[in-house]
Amino acid sequence: MAFRFRHRFQVRFRDCDIFGHVNNAVYFTYMEEARWAYWRELMGELYEGSPGLILARAECDFLLPVRPGERLDVWLGTTRIGRSSFSMDCEIVGEAGSPVARGKAVMVAYDYAAATPLPIPDWCRARIEEYEGRNLSRAERV
Repeated sequence: MAFRFRHRFQVRFRDCDIFGHVNNAVYFTYMEEARWAYWRELMGELYEGSPGLILARAECDFLLPVRPGERLDVWLGTTRIGRSSFSMDCEIVGEAGSPVARGKAVMVAYDYAAATPLPIPDWCRARIEEYEGRNLSRAERV
């Protein structure tokens, strides 16, 4: 899948374990940083009025080891929108141009004060679909 959004960064020494490569748990931090950068870019000045979000699910397939100092690109996008959640897929690409990891996440629109999921507002759904350039809604509830 081709993604429109890219978040770039360089692997820090502290991201690595005693084997000299990025620790598996750190990939989830990379994906989280990219998700929030994506959300800020999408919402722009609407960011403060956007719904609260909570992570409901995250997964990662580790493909190749990554070393300290390597520059990575996290490509990601929204792939599905439900009633109160949306799915995001990503691919982390190393300097050589090969994927080093692939991940998925499910984000839920959330009211932190009431501790309950919220329907994704129509304006928010429209903004995501406009950015992604396609209809992402599904009939099933999530």
